[in-house]
Amino acid sequence: MDGTLVDSEKVWDISLADTAAWLGGTLSQHTRESMVGSSMARSIALLHADLGVEADPEASAAYLTERTAVLFSGPLPWRPGAQDLLDAVSAAGLPMALVTATRRSLTTLALNTIGAHRFQAIVCGDEVDHGKPHPEPYRRAAALLGVEPADCLVIEDSVLGVTAGEAAGCSVLGVPSEVPLPAGPNRTLRDTLVGLTVEGLAQFMQPRA
Repeated sequence: MDGTLVDSEKVWDISLADTAAWLGGTLSQHTRESMVGSSMARSIALLHADLGVEADPEASAAYLTERTAVLFSGPLPWRPGAQDLLDAVSAAGLPMALVTATRRSLTTLALNTIGAHRFQAIVCGDEVDHGKPHPEPYRRAAALLGVEPADCLVIEDSVLGVTAGEAAGCSVLGVPSEVPLPAGPNRTLRDTLVGLTVEGLAQFMQPRA
């Protein structure tokens, strides 16, 4: 979702910086980049370590969530090509799942822009035991759609996300947003979603083993 469908990583930049200031420090750029695609728990742990503070993770997570919710309350900007591709896939009747490391409460706000009606399944970061890069989120999504992971195409913008998709046994299309993506055996990299068609998505599917 964040950085793939909507350009909300820049919103997280603000709320994370505000949370760091609330904790009495400044978040480094290196640590911020390592948070892209992370669960809330991992991001908070990285934040505390970066600032060198011992703080209550739940309190920090609550502050970050509340600050982000304010920023998510209005329309979010789409990533280039994302809205057109979602419309095309929906019109074609292909089942889609939204798999995000973001908590359900914030995802619900973002869906005011994206549209919950587009998805047959939604898996959020606080609804899995293991977040990305673990394969659980994508395996759960495939199960909810009633398909095999090998028949799924994951579209991701983060290193954690593409790793999770590959580990789940899915084909992966990586479209970097805030951080570069390295090449991998079961992933295709593309600069943008602009111009992609439903028929064109088939080229990113890896052959079954």
